[in-house]
Amino acid sequence: MASMNLWQQFWYYLGENSSYILAQFSRHFLISIYGVLFAAVIGIPLGIMIARYRKLSGLVISLANVIQTIPSLALLSMIMLVLGLGVNTVIATVFLYSLLPIIKNTYAGMQGIDTTILDSGKGMGMTRFQILYLIELPLSLSVIMGGIRNALVIAIGITAIGSFVGAGGLGDIIIRGTNATNGGAIILAGALPTAFMAIIADFVLGLLQRILTPKEISTKK
Repeated sequence: MASMNLWQQFWYYLGENSSYILAQFSRHFLISIYGVLFAAVIGIPLGIMIARYRKLSGLVISLANVIQTIPSLALLSMIMLVLGLGVNTVIATVFLYSLLPIIKNTYAGMQGIDTTILDSGKGMGMTRFQILYLIELPLSLSVIMGGIRNALVIAIGITAIGSFVGAGGLGDIIIRGTNATNGGAIILAGALPTAFMAIIADFVLGLLQRILTPKEISTKK
């Protein structure tokens, strides 16, 4: 293997360790997905709430901004002191980093709805609950999906450092490469699938976002 060039070493390593790389790829993706899903469960209702009570929007978004400014490794280390080593620490870190884009996009989506549409709903006798689920959420869904899209791409990058706390994922392969002599091929075997995952996730969610965009909005663009 030493006599091969970098790309030959890469393909050789990929062939010899394909099942291991695939297992770490799946683990990496699931950790990212879980963190973003938990953030969506909390962030979307929060975004709806601050759209209703605008005085709270500055406080909530500022707190989410503060979390976003903490370096990922530092935040991971702080959460590790509470949750210990393992997957839960990384999921919690991804969750916290995912809150800002989801909350902000939910808030922006709710605020961007034409008030005349809401007034029409009220005129038809709809309750606040019906207006939310039949008008506001459908019209703001594409914007909310944009926040989830951004959060997932960020999450995939953050999960890569989860190997430092024993969570596994593609970061394990990258670390293995950094610790090996002439480990460039091993680093590529971890880094390239991570980049591929982020690109595919961004493309798929971007496609879904365009599908969910109301036709009258998409034609204006």
